[in-house]
Amino acid sequence: MGSEMEEKPVIKVVALCGSLRKASTNRGIIRAAMKMCTESEIQGMEMEELDLSKLPMLNVDLEVNGTYPPLVEEFRRKIREADAVFFATPDYNYSVTPILKNALDWASRPPNAWADKPAAVASVQASSRSGQYHLRQIGVFLDIHFINKPEFFVNSVLPPKKFDVNGDLIDEDLRQRLLEMLLALKAFTLRLIKGKSQ
Repeated sequence: MGSEMEEKPVIKVVALCGSLRKASTNRGIIRAAMKMCTESEIQGMEMEELDLSKLPMLNVDLEVNGTYPPLVEEFRRKIREADAVFFATPDYNYSVTPILKNALDWASRPPNAWADKPAAVASVQASSRSGQYHLRQIGVFLDIHFINKPEFFVNSVLPPKKFDVNGDLIDEDLRQRLLEMLLALKAFTLRLIKGKSQ
């Protein structure tokens, strides 16, 4: 037959959680997002969570002849190869968490692995929104392109109950909001990919 149908690209997303707790509600957001991709609610998107817990604390003495420790090199490689990044993080003292800041700093070492990456961020916390806004501010310097809307903030204290004891998302309205944000990230990523190819 005539022309073949153009194959749509698969968007590869890496997810980073700013909490180390096993039952973290922010990690619950990531699990819900990964499930949406796996069950094809979002066609053409794959998501993998990266483990930040084993990254050493940033120390330039660990950089030898332009190379980094193996775990850091692997982390940086996965950031570079991803099409987009999904952050889910609580607020610590009006800022991002130490584990997330360490990851941001390692991947920013030359050459900056974050450069030109589209991203989205979700935050589950008790009160302040400053952590997410600070992450967006850091993203300006690192050349990360965050989607502006829809924003995704969750107050973990106010009813109705949104997560179970394992940190899994159980609120359907919140789940729909998450789906809308992921679709927005996908659309934004595809626009950037198209722009780079022209």
